[in-house]
Amino acid sequence: MSELVPPSEGLNQPLERSAPEGEVIGIRQGMWGVTGSGDTTGFGGLTREITLPGESARPYGGWFDSVVDILEELITAEGIAVKDVIERVVVDRDELTIFINRDHLLQVCQWLRDDQDLRFELCLGVSGVHYPGDLGRELHAVYALMSVTHNRNLRLEVTCPDADCRIPSVVSIYPGNDWHERETWDLMGIIFTGHPGLTRTAMPDDWVGHPQRKDYPLGGIPVEYKGATVPPPDTRRSYN
Repeated sequence: MSELVPPSEGLNQPLERSAPEGEVIGIRQGMWGVTGSGDTTGFGGLTREITLPGESARPYGGWFDSVVDILEELITAEGIAVKDVIERVVVDRDELTIFINRDHLLQVCQWLRDDQDLRFELCLGVSGVHYPGDLGRELHAVYALMSVTHNRNLRLEVTCPDADCRIPSVVSIYPGNDWHERETWDLMGIIFTGHPGLTRTAMPDDWVGHPQRKDYPLGGIPVEYKGATVPPPDTRRSYN
């Protein structure tokens, strides 16, 4: 909601609330950040900052405050410090994202699903994101939750470092996440500990690496299917 400048200042112009200052984690050159093999998109001179939304200050607005308040009450009732569970709360583009410490993910999901004032009964899956510049938090797992009871949506986000890319599986609480966690491990390399059968979904079982990570080579990889070899793109196509 906009605020008005006090009349004593002689103005009656609305002031927009400033958005939380973002965190710059890197600079991207070109359209896809391609280096070494040439940029064929025509955007080779494009330079952009890679920015993550910053932490939001209260009041968050609407029902966002009540959901965070309830979570904090449940955490405190267990004798746990809130800061050890909730890393930060971000409200961006009118969407609520709660960053959770991975050690407490299962308990938070249990509360979100079962508490009568929360009732986020439905998890719409998990997506993986790779931010090489977010040091110590390079891999993000993003969970979209929906409360059918209260007609609300929120996002949980959990991070882990490249050096220890493990996050607890939530399949025991949200069984529908089984396939989504498999796909996120297959393509992004996040290991969901406790998953009943963490196998690949898109890539062959003997595939090495996780193709949607930013450090995965972009093209130029010989691929074999049933004995037939498909040459790398840079050897079968000319951009000159």
